Amino acid sequence: MTKDTILRAIGARPEDQRKLLMMAPVFFICGISEMLNYNGFMTLFNQRFGSEYLPYVYAAEAIILPLEAWLLSWLAARLPKPKLMRVLYGIMLGIVAVNALMLLVLQSFGLELRGYYPVLFIASSFVVRQQTLLLWSLAVDLCSTQQAKRLMPVFVGSATLGGVAAGLLAQLLSLFFGPEVIYAASGLLLLAALPNYRKVITRYLVPLSIKIEANALEEEPVSTGAVFKHALRSPFLLTVILLMTLMPALYFLMEYEFLNVTKMSFPSEQAFSRFFGMITMVLFVLAFLLQTVSGKLMARLGASQMLTAISGVYVLAFAGALFFVGGPAALPMISIGYMLLYLLLYYSAEPSYQLFFKTLPLAQRDSYRYAAQGIAATAGILIGAGLQFLHSGFGVSWTALSFVGFAGAVLLFVLAWFGRRFYMRELVGSIQTIGEQDLAEQFDEFSRNEAAMAELRAMLKQPIDSAKEIALQIIGRQQNPNDVADLLALIDDPNPRIRVAAVRAMNLERADLHAMVKVAAFLEDQDDEMRAEGVRQIGRMKHMEHQAFYFLRQKLLDRHPSVIAEAVKAMYSFNNAASLEACAEVIDRILDAGGESSVYICRVIAELELYSFVPKVEKLVDDAHPAARVAAIACLGRLKVTSIIPILLERLPLMDQEMFRTTTESFIQMGDGAIELLTDSLNGAPLKRWTAVMITLSALLPDEQVRSKLTDEALNRLSELEAASGYSLSLKQLGKTELAELALLRWREVRDFIFTGVWAVLTKLADEQVVDAIRRAAADEDEEIRSNAWEVLAEGMGERRLSQFLLTVLERGEAGREVTADEEATVLLEAALNGNDDWWREIAAAALVEEGEQMSKDQQMMSRLNKVVFLRQVPYFADLSLEELGLIANIAEEYVCPDGENLLQRGEPNPAMYVIVDGNIELTSISAAGWEGTIGVLGAGDVCGVTSALDSTSSTVTAQSLLGDVRVLKLLGDNVSRLIRLYPEIGIGLLRASFARIRLLEEMMMRIDS
Repeated sequence: MTKDTILRAIGARPEDQRKLLMMAPVFFICGISEMLNYNGFMTLFNQRFGSEYLPYVYAAEAIILPLEAWLLSWLAARLPKPKLMRVLYGIMLGIVAVNALMLLVLQSFGLELRGYYPVLFIASSFVVRQQTLLLWSLAVDLCSTQQAKRLMPVFVGSATLGGVAAGLLAQLLSLFFGPEVIYAASGLLLLAALPNYRKVITRYLVPLSIKIEANALEEEPVSTGAVFKHALRSPFLLTVILLMTLMPALYFLMEYEFLNVTKMSFPSEQAFSRFFGMITMVLFVLAFLLQTVSGKLMARLGASQMLTAISGVYVLAFAGALFFVGGPAALPMISIGYMLLYLLLYYSAEPSYQLFFKTLPLAQRDSYRYAAQGIAATAGILIGAGLQFLHSGFGVSWTALSFVGFAGAVLLFVLAWFGRRFYMRELVGSIQTIGEQDLAEQFDEFSRNEAAMAELRAMLKQPIDSAKEIALQIIGRQQNPNDVADLLALIDDPNPRIRVAAVRAMNLERADLHAMVKVAAFLEDQDDEMRAEGVRQIGRMKHMEHQAFYFLRQKLLDRHPSVIAEAVKAMYSFNNAASLEACAEVIDRILDAGGESSVYICRVIAELELYSFVPKVEKLVDDAHPAARVAAIACLGRLKVTSIIPILLERLPLMDQEMFRTTTESFIQMGDGAIELLTDSLNGAPLKRWTAVMITLSALLPDEQVRSKLTDEALNRLSELEAASGYSLSLKQLGKTELAELALLRWREVRDFIFTGVWAVLTKLADEQVVDAIRRAAADEDEEIRSNAWEVLAEGMGERRLSQFLLTVLERGEAGREVTADEEATVLLEAALNGNDDWWREIAAAALVEEGEQMSKDQQMMSRLNKVVFLRQVPYFADLSLEELGLIANIAEEYVCPDGENLLQRGEPNPAMYVIVDGNIELTSISAAGWEGTIGVLGAGDVCGVTSALDSTSSTVTAQSLLGDVRVLKLLGDNVSRLIRLYPEIGIGLLRASFARIRLLEEMMMRIDS
C-alpha cells in the first residue's frame, strides 16, 4: 500500500503528511499516558479512599476551578502562544512527576496517608483535563479549518490507539505491580512525548504566531474580567458553555454509577485494575475502528451537528442504564456507557469545541477558551456532584438517578440541536468580518444547515452591498435551482457588482424561457463583465439549445474580447458542427491579429484543450503586446506543450517580472514531462533561469529527490552569494565608490533571486504555510519578529543544512566579508571577473583597468557601465533594477549639443527624450496668459522631452543649450516604447517620474502667470 493510498484511506492529503508524522505520535503516546494516569489515580482513590466520597471531592474541585480558569486565562493573555503551550506542558509533567515520586516513596516505606488521595485525584484530574485540551487546541491552531477537520479524526484515532495500548499495558503491569507503578509509567510516557511536542511548536506554531503576537502586543490586552463578561453575554459563547457544562456533568453521573457498580463487583485493587484495563482496551479498539469513518462524519456533519450526534449517544447511554440498572446486565451496560461517554467527551466533543473557538481571533482565542472552560468545568462539576449527591446524600434509587441522567441527556440533545443556529450566525458574522478568505472553508457548514441558508437568503434583502455580496458568493457555490427567483430580483440592482454576482450565482440548467429572456437582456448591457456573465449563463441552458445558440452567435462579434471568449466557450459546449465551425473561424481571426484580444482566447484554448491551435499560440510568444505573450505562455503551460521549454529557458534572463512568474507557473503545470529538460538546464544556469528551474523542480519532484538534488544546488548558490558579498567592499577599498554602489545593487538583486529558489526548496521540505510566515517574518522591520523567525531557521526547518546556511546569510545582511587590503580586494574582483554573472564581470573589469589605460572623461565615449552608473543617479530612473538600467543604457546614444542650439523646439515634433550628462538647458514656453519666458533651467541628471517623445506629439517647450556645450544621452521614443512593451516595469518607473515632473511644471507655470 502506497503512502498516497494510506493518506486517502484516512481522509488526509499529501500536504498533511508532515503534520501527521509530527503530531500523531504525540497523540498516541499522550493517549497511553492519559489512560495510565487515569487508571492509576482512579484505582487508588476508589479503593483506598472510597467512591462514596466522590461528590465531596468534586465539590472541592469546583471551588478550585475558577482560580484555575482565571490563572490560565491570565497566562493566555500575557504569554506568547508557543510559550504558553510549553509552560502548560511543563506544569502537567511536573504535577505527574511529583505525585509519582510521592506514591513510590509511600509504597517503598509502607506508609499510608489516606488524606493524600483526594489531593492526588484533584491534581491528576487537572492533568488529564488540561492534557486533552492542550493537544486539541495545539492541533486546531496549527491547522486551517478544513485541514483540522481532516486531521482531527486521525489524531483522535492515534489517541484511541494509545488507549488500546494503555489497556493492554495496565493489565500487564497490574499482574506484577500496583497502581503506583501504573501512575508513574504515565509520567515517563508524558516525558517521552515532550521532544516531538516541542518540535511541533517550534516548526509550526512559532512561525504562525510571530506576526499575530506582534500585532497583539500593539493592542491593549483584553482583561480577564472582560473576557468572562463577554463570554456570559454572547449567545454563541453561552451556548457553547452550556454544552461544555452539561456534557461533563452527565459524564460524572455515569462515572459515579460505574465506580459504585464496579466496586461492588470487584472489591480488590488488582481485580478492579484488570477489569478497567480490559474495558479500556475493548472500547478503545471500537473507538479506533470508528475513527476510520469519523473524518468523513466530521466533514459531512460539521462541528455543530457532530455535537448533536454525540448528545444522541448520551441519550442512548442513559436509556440503557435506566433500562438495565439493578439487573445482571447492569455492569456491562453501565461500563460501556461510561467508557463511551468518556471517549465522546474527551475525544470527539473537545475537538468540536475547538473548531467553535476558531471563529475568534487567534490572539484572543485562548483567553476565551480558558474562560469558557473555567466556567463550564466549575458548573459541570457542581452539577455532576449534585447529581451524585442525590444518591449518596438523599438516598435516591439507582433507577431514579438513571432517569435524571436520561432527562438531562434529552435536555443536552435539545440544547445542541437549537444551539446550531447560534453557531451559524457566528459563522456568518465572522465571514462578514474576515471576508472572502474564509468562505471556502466555511461553505460546507452553511450548505448543510437550512437555518444558516435562510439567514443568508435574508441578507439578500439587506441594503448593505457587502452583505449581499457575501450571501451571493455562498449561495452561488450551492447552485440551487430554487434560488433563481430570488436572484432574478437582484439583476436590476443599481450596483453592477451585485448584478454580476446575482447572475453568477444562478443555476439556469432547468430554467424556463422567461429566465433566459431576462438574462439575455444583459447581452446588450454597457458593462463588459455583465455581458460576459450573461453569455456564460445562457451557455449553461442546454435544455434550450436552439434559443441559446441564437443569442450566443451574435456575441461572437461583440466589441470586447472577453465576451467573445465566453461565447466561444459556451458554443463549444454544445458540441455541434455549426457551433464548432463558427468558433474556429473566430479563434483563427483573433490569433492571427494577436494583441490584447488574444489574451482571452488563449485562456479559452487552454480551458477547452484545443490542441489544434497550439502552432498559432506558439507564434504569440513573440507578439509585440506583453499581455499576449504572457497569455500564450500560460496557455502552453496548461496544455503541457513541453517543446516550448528550450525557447522560454533561453529568454528567461531578459523577462520582466510578470512573464517570469507566468513562465515558472507554466513549467510547473507541464508536470513530469518538463523535469528532464529543466534538470539538464540547471547546472551553471543564469540567475533568473536558475531560480525558475529551482521553483519548478521543487514543486514537481518528490521530497527525497528535492533533498538529494536541489539542496546542494541551493547551498552552492548561497556560497556564491556569500563570496559576492565582498565585491562591493573591495571596490570601496580601491576607491571605486560608484562601482561599489552598483555592485551592492546587483548583490541585492542576486540575493532576492537566490532566496526565492532557496525558499522554494524549504517550502517543499516543510509546511507551505509555515515557510511563508517565516519568510515574511525574517524580513520584518521589527527585531523581535526577525529573531523569532531566525530561531526557527536555526532549528533546521525543512532541511537543516540549508535552513541554517540561509540563517547565516540573513544574519550577515549587507555587511559582507571584510576587506582590509588592496591585494585582497584585487583577488576578490579577479574572482568576479571569472564568474558567471555578466554584471559582476563587467563591474570587475571596469575596476581592474589600470589608471594609465583610462582616457579622460572628455575624450572617451561612455560605456554601457558608465551609462548605468550615471542613469542610476538620475531620479527619473531611480525605481529601475540594474538589468532594466542596462536595457536603457543599450538604447542610449551619447550626443553633444553645441552652445545656443535647440534640443527641442516648441510646436515641432520631437522624436527623442534627453538625459543631461553635462551642461545646462534652458526651458522656455508661452503661458496661458500669453507671456513668453523661461520656466526653468535643467542641469546634469535632469530629463526633457519625455511626453512628446513617447506620444509622438509636438513639444510644448523650447529647450536650448545654455552657457556652453551640453552632453546628453539621447533615447529615441520608439526604442523606449518598445522597451516598455517588452518590460512593463520600466514603464511603471518612468510613469512615476513623469507624474513628479508634471507637478513641478504645473507649479512653474503658475509662478509665470503670477
